[in-house]
Amino acid sequence: MTTMESRLAALETQVAALTERLAAAPPAPPASEGTFWALDGLKQRLPPEGTGGVLYTGTVRVAGQHYDWQYGRTVDDVLAADWTELASTLSALAHPVRLRLLREILDGRQSTSELAEIEELGTTGQLHHHLRQITAAGWLRSAGRGRWAVPAERVVPLLTILTAAGR
Repeated sequence: MTTMESRLAALETQVAALTERLAAAPPAPPASEGTFWALDGLKQRLPPEGTGGVLYTGTVRVAGQHYDWQYGRTVDDVLAADWTELASTLSALAHPVRLRLLREILDGRQSTSELAEIEELGTTGQLHHHLRQITAAGWLRSAGRGRWAVPAERVVPLLTILTAAGR
């Protein structure tokens, strides 16, 4: 094969790979969808006489896992709920060690022994105390044999709370 033929073959291989990647990529949203495409979609689904709605959604890829989640409620439902029932769920997140644990577990450090190696998390007793607190609140579950996981249905809500807290 001549130099020109080998260069042409290499270019054809690159073009084929790019074409394949482009075909696998999700389509770009139409320009008409604009900045508030999710909000516009929510508004279309709400009754015009209602007080509105709240929607959170996300697609997350961390530590080799993929999570898709969407949840919405009407404002009437949110305002009618007993917010005091949420205190223990929210307070479980209100400690720097617990937030660090959740982050480490999402990043792939899922065994108790791996977590115990992180000096800032405290003693083994303190580590177990914090693991129990966030497990009781539903932010964490035992994956068996000293392994932990953030339940799939909690990944996007956790990241949504952290996003909202950072605003």
